[in-house]
Amino acid sequence: MFRTRRARRIAGIAAMATVLAIVAAGVMWWVFRDLGAKRITAWFGEAVGVYAGSDLRILGVTVGTVDSVTPIGTQVRVTMTLDHGIAVPAGAQAVVISPSVVSDRYVQLAPVYTGGPQLADGAVIPVGRTHTPVELDQLYTSLDELTTALGPNGANAHGALSDVLTAGAANLEGNGPALGTLIQQLGAATRTLSGSAGNLFGTIDNLQKFTSLLKNNDAQVRTAEQQLAQVSGFLAADRQDLAVALNELATALGQIQSFIGDNRAHIKSNVDKLAALTQILVNQRASLAESIDVFPLAANNLLNAFDPTNRTLDGRADLNELSPPLPQSANTSTP
Repeated sequence: MFRTRRARRIAGIAAMATVLAIVAAGVMWWVFRDLGAKRITAWFGEAVGVYAGSDLRILGVTVGTVDSVTPIGTQVRVTMTLDHGIAVPAGAQAVVISPSVVSDRYVQLAPVYTGGPQLADGAVIPVGRTHTPVELDQLYTSLDELTTALGPNGANAHGALSDVLTAGAANLEGNGPALGTLIQQLGAATRTLSGSAGNLFGTIDNLQKFTSLLKNNDAQVRTAEQQLAQVSGFLAADRQDLAVALNELATALGQIQSFIGDNRAHIKSNVDKLAALTQILVNQRASLAESIDVFPLAANNLLNAFDPTNRTLDGRADLNELSPPLPQSANTSTP
């Protein structure tokens, strides 16, 4: 019996120690759970359905909680706690997500962190980087305004909208297959454009550079346009003479064509002979080059030798060159 009481006592002490350990662990988790967490503030234009305790998520995964929601002026300040070790891009956006009409909303950070600067502790996301879904009552209000504008008190006051719908139905009647083909071809065209997005954007970029060039040279472009207008006016003023000249040119070209057709053999023979002549000139190009170099000097000498008074060409010559050479013995002196 003594052993039984002792065992019960030991079991009670163990149970109490277990409870105390669980409580201590909970207290420690409660105290140290925020160590390393980041405080983030986001400003929204409106934050309907977001409350303190709502989830803070990334890609639908909970990574923190909403601490407080405070309306200030025309904006709403939402403070949030991001769990320790969660990386978020420095330029992240905050979006209020509504999974369904009746479920609670949560705040989601996007995009996913892939590298670079991170959102720091105490960071503020301005209203320009926050978004909220369209409320159901706003959607109903917009639909009501649209139906009122298109109704009998609006655009259809005199039956104009009904006439448009009737005319559209009459035009589309029997054209269903053609309209379907048009939509298919439009889809194919969009796929083609998406596959050639680089070339398309390159073309647009080059077109933008071209328009910028025209803008920077506006004066020259205007001058060119004026000169082109003058030329066009000149051609318009003389269009009759131009027409006559073109007709004569056409007649001359016809005559040339007839001449070439009638004398094709002779033209071929002359071309062949011209080819032989040009070949001779090519073979003698060194001699021709030397003659061209010497000809100016020869012409100058001839001009200097001309005596305009006597109308003679004066010159000097060595007459000894004309006499025969003396015998070798005659040139030898007698001893």
